[in-house]
Amino acid sequence: MPLNAADADFLAGLAAQLPPDSLRPAEPRYLEEPRGRWHGQAGAVALPRNVEDVARIVRACHDARVGIVPYGGGTGLVGGQIAPDGPAPLLLSLERMNTIRAVYPSENVLVAEAGVILADVQAAALAEDRLFPLSLASEGSARIGGLLATNAGGVNVLRYGNARDLVLGLEAVLPDGQIWHGLKRLRKDNTGYDLRHLLLGSEGSLGVITAASLRLFPRNRAEGAALLVVDSPAAALELFALAQAKLSGMISAFELISGVGLAFLAEARPTLRQPFVQAPDWMVLLDIGAPEGVDQPALVDDLLGTAMERGLVSDGLIAQNQTQRAEFWQIRESIPEANRHIGAISSHDISLPLSELPRFIDRAGPELAKLGAFRINCFGHLGDGNLHYNVFPAEGRSREAYENQRDAIKTCVHDLVHEMGGSVSAEHGIGRLKTGDLLRYGDPAKLAAMRAIKHALDPLGIMNPGAVLGRDQEMQGE
Repeated sequence: MPLNAADADFLAGLAAQLPPDSLRPAEPRYLEEPRGRWHGQAGAVALPRNVEDVARIVRACHDARVGIVPYGGGTGLVGGQIAPDGPAPLLLSLERMNTIRAVYPSENVLVAEAGVILADVQAAALAEDRLFPLSLASEGSARIGGLLATNAGGVNVLRYGNARDLVLGLEAVLPDGQIWHGLKRLRKDNTGYDLRHLLLGSEGSLGVITAASLRLFPRNRAEGAALLVVDSPAAALELFALAQAKLSGMISAFELISGVGLAFLAEARPTLRQPFVQAPDWMVLLDIGAPEGVDQPALVDDLLGTAMERGLVSDGLIAQNQTQRAEFWQIRESIPEANRHIGAISSHDISLPLSELPRFIDRAGPELAKLGAFRINCFGHLGDGNLHYNVFPAEGRSREAYENQRDAIKTCVHDLVHEMGGSVSAEHGIGRLKTGDLLRYGDPAKLAAMRAIKHALDPLGIMNPGAVLGRDQEMQGE
């Protein structure tokens, strides 16, 4: 039998290899996740201070066949940081590894340890008059190591890419305890297989990211935003094409917001000022950033005028200052909070080819109606094809009344996404929540390659056991 991480002898031996106070009992905060779907378990929490400590911990777990669950800020939404069953693992928290090691402004590079909170990375870049563009709702608590391990998306993917597009090099500890010193600052390096991209998005199942060289960008000197009312998602997509033509390279975000989402906001946050007297069925939030010398207000005015002439936009508001821009974004960023207040039956983080988005929205509602009466809040990052398609109870009913339909709802949505060439996990990852989806919709050749890679790097299956491939799939690689 593999040694259980709770075993006193193992923990005593590991503690002897580490500085004092490096092992602690698992407090409740380490065993909970934002949606409350699972309660985790852990033999103990390890809190390393440097990469050498991480290597000692991983090596000891490898030798004793003890599972390791890496832990960042605990903000993941698919259970990747939670181990609800199986032998109690060692939980490895990177929170003490929270140093910005270096900033190279002339290279547009920042080197950060895995435990640095995203907001602190952004602030360190700003202090050098630079921008680190990864931005999402949990940036005040999410840690950069976890964000890279899950290849996080956020609101600026359209312009700057996902997390993996912002990484030049990594330092990591592999499943046998070896340290990979890949913390380079190179834009070009064709020396064989790219372990960087293998670890990015692997959700801790192939190793532990301990530090990263991150790409920075020049700051935008002029920033603006607009809320534009459209008749439909199809009109929103046409508007996006027009905006790309007129604002090439300057669009930071293009967000779709539904009238259902605005209604939820009115219920959950009645003091939050709505942008329009009559809530529209659909609107988009356009955000742009321009270099010095660009008259971005005039460009947005011209876009709005042309869009209205073509019948793509029926009303619009252009932010006159940064306070108004922040108010526009507050509306968008408050939608998940309103969703939690209403209580979703089933939430879906999906992506589709851009041209298929309107057709998916048109088809999904009627398909779900065959199962029952629901409210649907469809919103998200239209510019990069990522929708948050969330299904809620009919007005006056609670989600508990639909408990036996959750799986059917999810299958209905995901089957349609798959049929239309999309992905059932756009930016949140697989974790433990979507291991069955990966098996159902994943390409067989890709799954076989993933199992082979997992077995080659982690033959004992100690790295975040049960995440991504699931326990049964992990064993098939042996």
